[in-house]
Amino acid sequence: MRITIVQGAFLPVPPVLGGAVEKIWFGLGREFASRGHVVTHISRGYGSMACEEFIDGVHHIRVPGFDTPRSLVRLKWRDLLYSRRVLGALPKADVLVTNTFWLPVLPLRPDLGKLYVHVARYPKGQIKFYSKATRLQTVSGAVRSAICAQAPRLAPRVKVIPNFVSRSGPTSIGPKRQQSILYVGRVHPEKGIHLLLEAFVQLWAHGLRGWTLRIVGPWEVKQGGGGKQYFGSLREKARVVVGHSVEWTGPIFDVDVLNAQYRESAFLVYPSLAERGESFGLAPLEAMAEGCPPVVSSLECFNDFIRPGSNGWIFDHRSPNAVGSLADTLRTVIAGAHALQPVRECAQRTAEEFSLTRVADQFLSDFEEVVRQ
Repeated sequence: MRITIVQGAFLPVPPVLGGAVEKIWFGLGREFASRGHVVTHISRGYGSMACEEFIDGVHHIRVPGFDTPRSLVRLKWRDLLYSRRVLGALPKADVLVTNTFWLPVLPLRPDLGKLYVHVARYPKGQIKFYSKATRLQTVSGAVRSAICAQAPRLAPRVKVIPNFVSRSGPTSIGPKRQQSILYVGRVHPEKGIHLLLEAFVQLWAHGLRGWTLRIVGPWEVKQGGGGKQYFGSLREKARVVVGHSVEWTGPIFDVDVLNAQYRESAFLVYPSLAERGESFGLAPLEAMAEGCPPVVSSLECFNDFIRPGSNGWIFDHRSPNAVGSLADTLRTVIAGAHALQPVRECAQRTAEEFSLTRVADQFLSDFEEVVRQ
C-alpha cells in the first residue's frame, strides 16, 4: 500500500521539538514501512534537516514551515501557506493522511489517495468543511462525540483509533522511586500548571516535606507554551513559597531521557483544563507504560484508559475549589506511596493495550477498508 503522511506547519519530523502528533506518526510511519508499505512523510523543514531523505525505510520530504505564532489568525494563514506548498510535494498514493487544518479543503487529485483526516484535537467547527474526507479518524470517544455533534452527516465516516505508547525497556515498579511528583507537557495555562503549583504549595503549608515537584515542558510560545509572563509568575511563586522543592527542567525531547523521568518519579500529575483542546493525553499513558501512575483532571478523554483507584486517579477540575480537589487527591496518593505497586502494575497492563503493533494493525486495517470504498 502507498501511504502519504502530512504533518502540520509548525513542528518538524523527527520530533526534535516534541509534539505528540509528530511523535505518533513518526513511529507509525516506520512501523508501516517495516511491514512492506511504501511510506512518504511530509513535514516542516527545520534547521539542518535535509529537504529529502530516507529514515528506516520512510521517504521524508520537508517543505518550508513556520514557528508557532501567538495570533490565531496568523496561525491559520501560515497553515494555509504551508498546505499550498505541500500540494506540490504530494506523491501518488492509496491513502493520504493529514492533520493540517487546510489541506482537506484544498483541491486534491484522486491519484493522491483517499483523504484520511487525523483529528488530533477537539474540533473547533472545521469538520463540516471536510466533506471530501473518506475517513475522519480521532483518538478518543470524547472527540468522536464532538465531531458527530458538529457534523452529524459525517458521523458514519468517523473512526476512533487511539495513540500508541512504547515502553523503552525494563521498568522498576518497586518502592525505590524518588519522592518526586512529575508533570510532563506544555507549560501553558490550559494545562493547569498553576493549579498543580497551588495544590503543592497548599500541601507544603500543611507540613509536606521531602517531596519534589518536577515540571518538564516548554514555556516559549513558539513551542506551544504560555509565554514568559506566565512562566515567570509560576517560578516566582514557587521560589518564594517552596524554594528548591519545585524543579523546572524545560522541555525534554529525547524519548529515552523522558522515559527515565517517568521511571524515577513516584507518580505523574496531568491537570489539564483544556475542555476544548485535550483529545487524548499522551503523557499519562507514556507514564503508565513506565509504571508511573497518573493523576489527571476529569476531562472526558481520560475515561478511555484511566480507571480511578486501579491504574491512576482523577480529581474534579470543574469544582469551585479545584485546587482543594487536586490537593486532596495528591494527599491521598502521597499517603499511600509505600503501597503503589499494584497500581503501577495495573497501569503498565493498561498501557500494553496501546502498543505500537496493536495500533498499527488498526490503522492498516482501516486503510484497507478506506481504499475499498
